[in-house]
Amino acid sequence: MSVEPTTCRLCGADGPDGAGAAAVAGWVTERDDAGRDRRFCPPCARRHLRAIESRLDTEWW
Repeated sequence: MSVEPTTCRLCGADGPDGAGAAAVAGWVTERDDAGRDRRFCPPCARRHLRAIESRLDTEWW
């Protein structure tokens, strides 16, 4: 299974590509209406958890 390069959509932090399941576990993936995946690092995901769960557009964060 190959993992595509990951960066956080909000802060630009580099993802844990190839680092194993434990490192990837905190990352959140969201799919927008156009079918694109957006990824958020653990600190940004925690900071914006309510907005992510409410499916608010990132413009409102």
